[in-house]
Formats: sequence, C-alpha cells, structure tokens
Amino acid sequence: MIDLSKIKYRVVVMDEKGAQYNIRDFIQNLGWEENENELSVRSSFTAKNDKTSQGYLSGIIKPGCLIGIFATDGGSLDEEVARGYVETWNPIEKNSGYSLKCTNYDELYKLQKSQDNRFFPSGTGTKSALQGIFDDWEIPQGEYKGPNASHGKLVYNNRYLSDMILELLDDAVKKGEEKCIIRASKGYTSVIPRGSNKTVYVFKVDNSQSFSQTISTADLITRVKVVGKADDDGNRSVEATLNGETKYGIRQRIYTRGSDETLEDAKSAAQELLDGEGKIKKEMTVQSPDVPFIRKGDLVYIMSSAVSDYYYVKSIQHNADVYSMTMELEYAEPETQSSSNSSSEKKEYNVGDVVNFHGGTHYVSSYPGAKGYNARAGKAKITIKNGSGKAHPWHLIHTDSGSNVYGWVDDGTFD
Repeated sequence: MIDLSKIKYRVVVMDEKGAQYNIRDFIQNLGWEENENELSVRSSFTAKNDKTSQGYLSGIIKPGCLIGIFATDGGSLDEEVARGYVETWNPIEKNSGYSLKCTNYDELYKLQKSQDNRFFPSGTGTKSALQGIFDDWEIPQGEYKGPNASHGKLVYNNRYLSDMILELLDDAVKKGEEKCIIRASKGYTSVIPRGSNKTVYVFKVDNSQSFSQTISTADLITRVKVVGKADDDGNRSVEATLNGETKYGIRQRIYTRGSDETLEDAKSAAQELLDGEGKIKKEMTVQSPDVPFIRKGDLVYIMSSAVSDYYYVKSIQHNADVYSMTMELEYAEPETQSSSNSSSEKKEYNVGDVVNFHGGTHYVSSYPGAKGYNARAGKAKITIKNGSGKAHPWHLIHTDSGSNVYGWVDDGTFD
C-alpha cells in the first residue's frame, strides 16, 4: 500500500550534449496522458524561462530534447512514469515575464505520424509483423508477451503504422488470442497482455473523488453473418449465421470470408467478433488522487456501493499540479477463447465445463508473477482455457455461493 500524501514528482531534461537537469522547481501545469486507440504517451508542462547557472531554460530545453518524469511514494517506489521527446517548443514573452510551453511524446509517436505500404502474406504471425515494423522504424524492443496468431493475407496502402498495429492486434483477438497492448517504457517498446501489472490498486469511495458508472447496449452486436465471395452478379451467399443476445433485437454485423480463409476459420473469427462486441458494455470513470504508477492497460479493482470488480484502464490522465488523475475503465469480463486455439491443452476439460474447484489461489492474470488472492472451494465453470506455457492456464467463475473463485488458476486445482 502506498501513502498518496507522500507522492512527489521530478522532471529531468537531457540536453543535446547528454547533460541532465532536474527542472521540477521551474515548471507548472505538469501532466501526462495515455488515450484509447493511441500508442504514445503525451506529456506537457509550462516552464518559467528563468536564467539558471547553465543559461535560460529555453536554451537548455530545445526541440528533440528528452524529458523524463519520475515519481516517488516516499518509500520503496521511485520510478520513471513517463518520458517523451519535445515535439512542440513554444517560448512566450509577456510584460510579466517569460515562459516556455512544451509538449512531448515517447518513441511510439513516430508510428502514429508515419504512413507506409506493407504486404503481409497469408500465414504471417502477429509477432513477426509487429517486430518487423519496430525494426524498420528503429524502435528499441523490450519483452514480447503478445499474440502470435496466423493472419490471412493483409495489404495496407498509405496507412498509418499505428492503425496497422492496432488492426493486427484486433485480428489476433478475433482468432482467439489474448487482448494485448503496446507500451513504451524507459525507452523500450513491449507488447503485453492487458492486466499484466503485478500490483493491482484498489479504489473505494473513501479514497476516491468520484465514480461514474455506465451500462450500455447502444453498440451491442447480436448476430454475425458469414458471407462468401461475390458471384458474377455481385451477390454473396450466406455461409453461416451466429446468434448472440438476440433478446435485445437483431443488430447484425457481416463478416466476409477471405479467399484464402477456410469456413471454420471464418466462423471462429465471427464468433470472436460476437464474443467481443456481443456483450453489454460496462464502463466507469474514476477521479481520484494521483497514483502516478498506473498506466493504460493496467488492471484495477473498484469497490463502491454499486460494484466490486476488476476493470481495465482504457485511458488515463495524470495531473501532477493538483495530484489527481482521471481513469476511463472497461469491465474486465473474461473472454471465451475459441476451441480452435486450444488443441495443446488437456482434452478432458473444455470451456463451459462445470468443475469442482479444490480451493486455494486465484490470480488476476495467467502470467507468472500475477497477484493472487485466496478463493474458497466449490463448483465453478471454466470460461477460458489458455494456451500452453501459461503459469495459471485456466479461468474459473464460481457457479454458486459456496465458492468465490473468479480468476486464473493452476493445473490440478480442480476436477
């Protein structure tokens, strides 16, 4: 547990010669944010353009300089929480004095601003496609714990690289892989599953400023039709129809089977589309004192009079001047993987099976080092069976009040 009253920030600039300066005492309006559907962290501040022992700040801070934001909790945590290169450099002269406004973006910003033409032949893996983009743009790579689905033929013409990357990750999810994010940290870019943070922060009414919950069926998809190649007259035959929560009415999406895609693969992708967009959206906005170590994609736990459950951070804005933050959250509902991606797992258990959980630890993610909590024994349903190599490969949800298991568990913990 951290003491939010002891949170402190510092800001360090590295000039063109590699010298570093702590400029926290000279700046205000310090903040940074990670937004949905964007790859890069954006940070900004306003500096008093005062004269220092090294000269005026506007002479030290120049376009292209590296800016690092660090935070400490006064105890064991002292970490870099954001970094970026100065992209917008705006000195301002007034009668009352001089100031300098700067806006900064991290290494992934070049992918948001660059277009390219790329061709991925059928069978290209997600990892190969993503790492090829990183290599071509000379982006230092960190750990890769992301998907490696086999994609159909993909052709991108004059497309932004960030859009290509997000579409590749989305296509991998449709093929049964875990939803992942791309994140730059300390100069390296990693691909990791959502919710892989080891520390899960809990937000309650008494330690937050406000909770605003939204439950919506506005974008609900309840039916997906799989159609084939058009004939000479332009007509497409319906090859499969998958239904979801049709009690809310028919809200149909069309999935067009690719020329090199089997019907089974197309049906699997359509089912993933239905699984992903065929659920009622549960979202929440939380305003609270700043926890500068939380990032987009992290898992948090919300406890209020209305909910007590896990949520993923979709976007987050940190305001260091007033020590506050705003998070947009998405309900962390387990997603059922398609059976086509589970051939390497034990065949005696499948998604949907009701098993007897022996009791013990359930984890917030399937990866090594995930935070664990004690869970009571009892009946539970298998909602996800993960691929081989995961530390906690099974996701269980209790089916009665006897057990409270709701998370990832190990092999041998149920029968």
